[in-house]
Amino acid sequence: MGIHELFFHIHYCNGSGSGLKLTKKLARTLQHHELILVIGGTGTYRIADKTVKFHEGMLFYIPANVQHTIETSTGQPAFLFTVHFSYARVNFRDAGWSIKPEQENLTLPPISELHDYYVVYEIFEKLVTIWHTKLPGFEFTAKTYLQQLLLAIDQNLRTQHKNYATSLKIEKVIAYMQLHVEQSVTLTELANLVQLSPTYLSRIFKETTGYPIIAFFNKIKIDAAKELMLGGTKKVKAISAQLGFSDEFYFSRLFKQIEGVSPKEYYNRNIHGF
Repeated sequence: MGIHELFFHIHYCNGSGSGLKLTKKLARTLQHHELILVIGGTGTYRIADKTVKFHEGMLFYIPANVQHTIETSTGQPAFLFTVHFSYARVNFRDAGWSIKPEQENLTLPPISELHDYYVVYEIFEKLVTIWHTKLPGFEFTAKTYLQQLLLAIDQNLRTQHKNYATSLKIEKVIAYMQLHVEQSVTLTELANLVQLSPTYLSRIFKETTGYPIIAFFNKIKIDAAKELMLGGTKKVKAISAQLGFSDEFYFSRLFKQIEGVSPKEYYNRNIHGF
């Protein structure tokens, strides 16, 4: 999903209180994206060429410009949480920003049946409540909840997936990286740790985190370097060596590639304020 690179704009939310009661059939095509969580009742939902009977705990992701229909049952009217949003992909590289409207859909299935979905429910409820109370700063807070919501949905779906054990191995690899941030590790070493082939580990790691595995480890190292710099007691060469880099100049190039500025520039801006 690469959510860390996405900037969201929320158009509106529905469902404050006990949820939005669906009283009529909706057949529409929106110009933005929508998430719908069924929190009660039953009905029928159709998107593209797929029609399903829905019930509590089902989630619908509707991309922009996709025709869909949702209709409640007469005997058990449906109650929903909804959020309507657009987004752009935002990157900061080489000391510059790039912003592009997102052309691809989120990597969510159009129809999901969530199990043990109380975490998703609680975040969604907070999102719609914040949106409707409109206290100062509500728009920023709502965007934060939307990000949390997408992460919670992703986590819920992954725990149901037959490869959940694989996602636990990714978490083990990341924990190992953090523990050995001051050392050098190899792809083979990480693959042996979780008993996977290096090629397979590389593929599933990028699918899960959005980063190549060594690039992710380098990011952890650079984050650690920034913390050491802010301490203000060590020079770049010493920090480079402490984090397992044998070449100070390679460390500096990597730092600038990730942060957009050199270590010296970062230090001056954050310690001396210029």
